[in-house]
Amino acid sequence: MSSSAPAGSSARPVRVLLVEDDDLMRRSFSVALERYGYEMKAAADGLTGLELFRDEDFDLLILDVMLPGLDGIGLCRRVRETSLVPVLMMSARGDGLDVVAGLEAGADDYVVKPVDTYVLVARIRSLLRRATYAPVPEPERAAGEGQSYEGEVLVFGDLTIDTAGMEVFLSGSRVALTPTELKLLLEFAAHPGVVLERHTLLRDVWDYGWDGDSRVVDLCVQRLRRKLGRERIETVRGFGYKFRR
Repeated sequence: MSSSAPAGSSARPVRVLLVEDDDLMRRSFSVALERYGYEMKAAADGLTGLELFRDEDFDLLILDVMLPGLDGIGLCRRVRETSLVPVLMMSARGDGLDVVAGLEAGADDYVVKPVDTYVLVARIRSLLRRATYAPVPEPERAAGEGQSYEGEVLVFGDLTIDTAGMEVFLSGSRVALTPTELKLLLEFAAHPGVVLERHTLLRDVWDYGWDGDSRVVDLCVQRLRRKLGRERIETVRGFGYKFRR
């Protein structure tokens, strides 16, 4: 994934790939986001979107769920085979299986159509902040049983988190995490043994300034468990999640 700069800065504009089969929505979203300073590339179907993704560098992908040829879920899976680029899914059914399937496929967040441009831009900015997130480690946060602090490296048994290099290692092998997965893990690691409620994680990891869908938290936790081990993050029923020391 290439580095990104905020739209409107002196650096190159953030490059966004939009894959949407509805002509009107594709044009309107592209024009609206270009006005915010984003450099847009658009495709009308999943296979064309996959080709563009493979041929060019993008800082963020916006994928509609319902696409001809290769749907958004399949496209997201193909992207995740080689890239950790932030992915925002768009669904016409906010409470349907699309949302769960998209998040399980590796998407970082989703919006429900029709979506206001301001909401879409807010989600994009949040995703880009996660992609460039650089926490400042605090030694006192790392003090605890089963955990050691070495400079900018957090160690939890066989799990090592390099907060400077933004890398995670399990038993010495590097673990590939999406920006959202990494920020969620860092949030847990900053509060070992503490129960974090879903709404707190939505606020601190997803930057939701309003009530969000807790499924994004649950699905991201599931993905972390698959990569780091189920025993690493404990479910505290009725409250949230706790990272084991």
